[in-house]
Amino acid sequence: MKKEIESPSITEQENPRTAQIDQLPTAGIVQLMNEEDQRVAEAVRLVLPNIAAAVDKIFERLRDGGRLFYIGTGTSGRLGVLDASECPPTFGVPPNLVQGVIAGGYDACFRAVEASEDDREAGARDLEKRGVTGGDAVVGIAASGRTPYTIGAVEYARTGGAFTAAVTCAPDSEITHAAEVAIVPVVGPEVIAGSTRLKAGTAQKLVLNMLSTATMIRLGYTSGNRMSNLLPRNTKLQARAIRILSQETNLDENAARVALEAAGGDLRRALVINRTGCSAREAEAALAEAKGVVPRAIAHLLGSSKSHEPQN
Repeated sequence: MKKEIESPSITEQENPRTAQIDQLPTAGIVQLMNEEDQRVAEAVRLVLPNIAAAVDKIFERLRDGGRLFYIGTGTSGRLGVLDASECPPTFGVPPNLVQGVIAGGYDACFRAVEASEDDREAGARDLEKRGVTGGDAVVGIAASGRTPYTIGAVEYARTGGAFTAAVTCAPDSEITHAAEVAIVPVVGPEVIAGSTRLKAGTAQKLVLNMLSTATMIRLGYTSGNRMSNLLPRNTKLQARAIRILSQETNLDENAARVALEAAGGDLRRALVINRTGCSAREAEAALAEAKGVVPRAIAHLLGSSKSHEPQN
């Protein structure tokens, strides 16, 4: 008996607006792609309440010592790895705080390993290897909403008590029922049928940007819109760190450069020292007590009764 073929999800359907795209000149191709991309931001806008709900839950888990895991296959998995890898240099957090898990392992970041996405148990095994517990948060990313690997991972995490969210572009798909919060920007059929690295991938990237950035803001890893926990590991980032230090302390650029060097190139330490007049050792102790949150460390050293603990 032949296995019945599933009807294509919305991400696999053909787009009537681009049916003749191969007949267009180059300018026409890119214009049509741009027109389709404009639909993405609106689709994400419509699911902002769900994104905010997920951020609140992720924040609670990370505030209490948990971790955030992104898990997916193919383009979806690569986007999760990308967002996770950007968190330490941007927010100065440990590399294990936000982790990207991709079917087929990290080799799949560079070459396609499509067959791995069909293994439902593999997703659960990969999270088990990472030691996922009920205190963590897991975001399953699957454009079609029906990827067995990712669904299995989300089900495993939720059964274990972890907070689970799903990012998909297919409404009422299996993964939306597996997760506690479903984030479903419906971008419609792709410019090239089934190529979810396009609109679906763009929507997923926008959502992941919001999940990680809003969570880090709520945890206190920025000062206003400045990256107060930036790790200045190259020339460009060192210059940015000097600008931030100058803006936060009213030091001129040269004085800020000297202050950063005196703090061993650590922007967080330099900010605490120059805002409070404390020693390097006192700054380190305050930052450790504040879990790396610069404004909280400063408030502690100044004896302020005002806590920087984000409001729930």
